[in-house]
Amino acid sequence: MRPYISARHRHREGKSGISLTPRGCRKTTAIVFSIILRVSSLKLELHHSLYSSRSSQILRKFSSSDCVQCGHRRAWAARSAFGKGDSIAMRITSGTDCNVIPTLNFETHHRSGEGFKARDSGVRVFKPCDARERHCPPEKEKLHCLIPAPKGYSTPFPWPKSRDYVHYANVPYKSLTIEKAVQNWVQYEGDVFKFPGGGTMFPQGADAYIDELASVIPIADGTVRTALDTGCGVASWGAYLLKRNVLAMSFAPRDSHEALSAVCFRKSVPACLIPWTSNGGMYMIEVDRVLRPGGYWVLSGPPINWKTYYQTWNRSKDELQKEQRRIEELAELLCWEKKYEKGDIAIWRKKINANSCRRKNDLSVKMCKGADADNVWYKKTQLCITPYPVVKSLDEVAGGKLKKFPDRLFSVPPRVSGGSLPGVTVEAYQEDNKLWKKHVNAYKKMNKLISSGRYRNIMDMNAGFGGFAAALESPKLWVMNVVPTISKKNTLGIIYERGLIGIYHDWCEAFSTYPRTYDLIHASGLFSLYQNKCKTEDILLEMDRILRPEGTVILRDDVDVVNKIRKIVSAIYEIGSRGVGI
Repeated sequence: MRPYISARHRHREGKSGISLTPRGCRKTTAIVFSIILRVSSLKLELHHSLYSSRSSQILRKFSSSDCVQCGHRRAWAARSAFGKGDSIAMRITSGTDCNVIPTLNFETHHRSGEGFKARDSGVRVFKPCDARERHCPPEKEKLHCLIPAPKGYSTPFPWPKSRDYVHYANVPYKSLTIEKAVQNWVQYEGDVFKFPGGGTMFPQGADAYIDELASVIPIADGTVRTALDTGCGVASWGAYLLKRNVLAMSFAPRDSHEALSAVCFRKSVPACLIPWTSNGGMYMIEVDRVLRPGGYWVLSGPPINWKTYYQTWNRSKDELQKEQRRIEELAELLCWEKKYEKGDIAIWRKKINANSCRRKNDLSVKMCKGADADNVWYKKTQLCITPYPVVKSLDEVAGGKLKKFPDRLFSVPPRVSGGSLPGVTVEAYQEDNKLWKKHVNAYKKMNKLISSGRYRNIMDMNAGFGGFAAALESPKLWVMNVVPTISKKNTLGIIYERGLIGIYHDWCEAFSTYPRTYDLIHASGLFSLYQNKCKTEDILLEMDRILRPEGTVILRDDVDVVNKIRKIVSAIYEIGSRGVGI
């Protein structure tokens, strides 16, 4: 597979955006993308089924913004835009005394507040609690609390309507429509945000923009499957790529306009102002690390077409010309061949192997030596170029040629067939696929909503080879595959070679996303993996933070571990005291 990297570079004087990854950290493996574009109360609905020594349980969350604190009893109830589960949630809430707090401020807070201690647990309900951003305080400063939904929260619209409309109450940041009014990314209409799918970046619409890319890049035939949008705005590019069976990971900047990545997730799309030539070209070098041999990098925006826009951008001709010249030099240094430049778009393609690359000498940048290009968790980005995997012939694709999607989903990935992951055999990989097909079929029997389109944003907290996501694969959903940093095997590269997306993470920390992001969370063997690493209740609270109201959790683990979790969840949410039962 050819990774496609497109970079929409939006200029903003004096600003440089970064992704949601902590500064100086990297969270994905090498050579994985085909395209890169720049630019809470729980009810446990228990379905018990044993697979050897494992227990599987499905938990359902019901939540509302109208009730935040209920003494020793809590229930959050919200009218659901989708309609499923409302009657149950309302019934739970109706029997609960709640003190409504109408003036809650949902902006970021890093201070604790007055709390009510839940019976039999160390969990407190705070108002408010760092509701917007990932936050990793030291142990003594942790807020063991649940995040209430905003007042008026509604279940997001089903896909594909969620691509174009988001309930304002779910992302109550009207400043988006003010700060981005000129760019026409988002409009506020009644009680919803509307996303035109165009704006200044796509004046003819996102579909027309993608059609232009497709005249150069093989998007239509399954050659390109995974893409990285490094300046996603409100994720229109990624949203419109989905109907072409291309899955984009969209990164939004952390800058003065609020919660763009939160908007991306509310639109049910997987979620910069990047100075590409700064720091010795480090940002382009990092793009090269994750771009597959034969993949594409698309740059749309400054300095491309500077002759037309230099006055609009309030920048001099000489400055922009120098910036574009440096980008061209870095691309040549990285062995990217320019394939297209017209209007606001320029496209480069990475060479398929080192033998086809003729680099000019540049003493400022060297080849990385003695480092595992996939070992990047909390590692500073180095100013060195990641070498191509070794090949035996001039026409061989470094790292292995991938089949077109969807065939690659269950074909043996090159990292497995080539033996680059010690201890992983073809037989083990194929057996894992069979096992997850069996498990997913069982899940669908337990919960009919899994196949209905009700769950759009799904996370697998301990993804392994990505077997769960592969067995679920459907245009109705997408899965964020998380490979824990303490896993014995680094399987993230295999996940991408299957045409799936994923990220590294340590579940002893907060996940880099906003509250209420996922409809369904799957955790297989996760709590066994993290025994004696960090507190179980901290992981459960983080799951609650990123789970949407009326969302579902599927736990699969050793029986004694699942029973322990049942007790902790009961204490946190006091389900038993309300007679709901477990």
